[in-house]
Amino acid sequence: MPNGVAKANLPTKTCPACERPFAWRKKWARDWESVIYCSDACRRKR
Repeated sequence: MPNGVAKANLPTKTCPACERPFAWRKKWARDWESVIYCSDACRRKR
């Protein structure tokens, strides 16, 4: 039995700056609810 979750089953959000979907990352595990932008560049562009 493999560990973890398949990449196709990860939660996704849409970035309001670039309008592209982005998937959950392990580094966002503890604050996924507060993640809004897909990257630092989009955060600066907002």
